[in-house]
Amino acid sequence: MSYWMEQREGRPPELMARGKEGITFSHQSDNPIEKVRSYKKEVYELYCPRLKQRGGFSAITAGVIFPFADDDRVRALFRPSLEYHNMHEFPQYNPLSGCIALAEVDIKSVFPESTRKFSYQMNTDMAKDVRNWLIEPDAAATQRRPIELDKNQRTFVTSRTESGYRRIRGAAGSGKSLILAARAAEILGQGKEVLVVTFNITLLHYLMDVAVRWPNARGRTRSDVTWLNFHSWCRRICEEHGAEDEYAELWEDNDPKVVLAEALPRLVKEVLDHSHFVSQYDAVLVDEGQDFYPEWWEVLRKVCKPRGEMLLVADVTQDIYGTAGAWTDEAMKGAGFTGKWAELDVSYRMPRSALEKASEFAEKYLPEASRILPKLAQIDLGLDECSLRWVQTNKEDAETVCCDEVLRLFTQEGREGYSMADATFLCNSRAVGYEVVRKLGQKGVKSVHTYDQDEQECRRQKVGFYMGDARVKATTLHSFKGWESRSLVIYIGEKVSAKSLALLYTGLTRLKRHPEGSCLTVICSTDELAQFGSSWPEFENLCGVRA
Repeated sequence: MSYWMEQREGRPPELMARGKEGITFSHQSDNPIEKVRSYKKEVYELYCPRLKQRGGFSAITAGVIFPFADDDRVRALFRPSLEYHNMHEFPQYNPLSGCIALAEVDIKSVFPESTRKFSYQMNTDMAKDVRNWLIEPDAAATQRRPIELDKNQRTFVTSRTESGYRRIRGAAGSGKSLILAARAAEILGQGKEVLVVTFNITLLHYLMDVAVRWPNARGRTRSDVTWLNFHSWCRRICEEHGAEDEYAELWEDNDPKVVLAEALPRLVKEVLDHSHFVSQYDAVLVDEGQDFYPEWWEVLRKVCKPRGEMLLVADVTQDIYGTAGAWTDEAMKGAGFTGKWAELDVSYRMPRSALEKASEFAEKYLPEASRILPKLAQIDLGLDECSLRWVQTNKEDAETVCCDEVLRLFTQEGREGYSMADATFLCNSRAVGYEVVRKLGQKGVKSVHTYDQDEQECRRQKVGFYMGDARVKATTLHSFKGWESRSLVIYIGEKVSAKSLALLYTGLTRLKRHPEGSCLTVICSTDELAQFGSSWPEFENLCGVRA
């Protein structure tokens, strides 16, 4: 093809092309000058947060190499693009070379800055920032690996009970969600229809990511399995059966918690009972079952086909909504379950030192009757490197300290093997969380977060929250339940209560072991927990509270 540039008033010159057939078309979307300029902006704004605001661009070379085209030809062709963006004024930072420079091994033409001996901009810290982004995120590496299950877990994935009803409870990190997601993929592979229901919206992304890793998965698990949180499923039922007005009326001047717990399942039950046609599933699988009320389960049973399958997985230790107590023995019998719970007691997620601290916390602060402590696998030798740090601070300084601790994950010596995209900040106050995200933004660190004060926007953010995003993750402890990360910073500032303690335990158990190490930092402005924090391997008291 032949190429040329066409000038445009007030817009970048347009790269045009004409093929052998004589057809002329725009090739601007593939203009390499525009592409490297865009990459340079991203490196500056996202990947190197510590670059100086003025002159920082000079630390970044954005060059283009044409290995099969003449040097003079490409320089003449793309000169209008370079001039439009004033890139021609700094050719050393925006080099353009062709096949002649390569053939002559002319490194000064291809990469002029390679001969520089000193820079006011580029330094060791900048190099660390870049390396942290070049390291593949753990979430991305995990997606390439098939799910690994022990013999007990695999049995739950590949079998069903005679009645079709199964309930599994286990400690944090024992593989409950892995089993549920793999079972969904297994049943889909049999040509059956599957509904997966959670309480939290954000958990759905994690389950979908797990399901595609099941070796026996056939079909498109993301699109062919129905993935919904309970509220969304209820709304869909009402919309499909003409009860939109009744659904809207439920929320008018009523307590949302009461509506969700009682009125909404009652309405959905009535809708299903009076509908001539109801979409049913061969399997209905419920994750984080301790967050569900028995009434929710009863409504879901109505869309399970006769001789279908229903699975409930739960961990009562993570009962952050106070709903687990509703699952009495009588309620369990009425829900279709017989016999004892299937148990998962070995935790594979956490490194030994983190697991021991989480267990110590549960034994000290959580009711004995409602806790399942994680156990180490017998083969676990505790060799995984794990950094545990507790920072006690004042509420007034909490946002600044949280920001500093997130940045510390990557500026501290020995953290070269950590990817910035794995960093996760958890905080249950939207106001505090939003301020921390804002402070990180001022440092040049971008985040994907769920802290917007507007409920609709917050919901949209939750739907878009997933670990594969290239930015730092920031969300609430509620929304991160069921997830995991190798780099965690948690802020706890609420008054000590049964709910706040259960939440912190949930946060502590989100840490994921990694062959190259993991780290967990807790920032606490609650005086009652200072003594527990003082027992951590690394403890820093910034507020003078006696531990």
